[in-house]
Amino acid sequence: MARRETDTPDWVIAERQDLATVLDGLTPEQWDAPTLCAGWRVREVLAHITMPYRYSMPRFAVEMIKARGNFNRMSDRRARADADALTPEQWVATLRDNAAFPWKPPGGGFDGALSHDVIHGLDITVALGIDRTVPADRLSRVLGGLTPHRVKYFGTDLEGVRLAADDRDWTYGDGAPLHGSAQDLLLVLCGRRLPPGHLTGDPGPRFTAV
Repeated sequence: MARRETDTPDWVIAERQDLATVLDGLTPEQWDAPTLCAGWRVREVLAHITMPYRYSMPRFAVEMIKARGNFNRMSDRRARADADALTPEQWVATLRDNAAFPWKPPGGGFDGALSHDVIHGLDITVALGIDRTVPADRLSRVLGGLTPHRVKYFGTDLEGVRLAADDRDWTYGDGAPLHGSAQDLLLVLCGRRLPPGHLTGDPGPRFTAV
């Protein structure tokens, strides 16, 4: 049977399933540990990732009205409110059971959905020191979708910095080289400050958590 445009691609499904497997092995302490998303524990990140599965369009619209149309304010408020509503086991089941859910961010398509899951998955694994490498084909899709418009959304100041991946032929920007794995540099581009030891080069301290 031919795939329809509304069918969730295998690479989105696989990323969600892989992340669910990682999360299924976390300790209770890790579920309450901070992530690279400022102010969010693992619980809040999962609440955010799964919000498209759990919220109907009418409820989403109501929450946006409450937040005066500010999506970031709304998503932060709901993540914090929902974080402790489910047990870790229930959060994992919510992610795994909805692996094929056909959500796409506005204007982003399924590539945008993959980016959303990859970036937030890394927010968790990198912060917790979990050695998980995003499969090369999925990471290529995410990196390939980094248009200037999307990069501008994150508001990261990369003036005078050139991101240079050590594990693939990929660079971004112009200036002093900042080296790291491609997935770590993706996080830099998204405005995250990484734990020590992930980045090398003169600009490294600028993008490393104290």
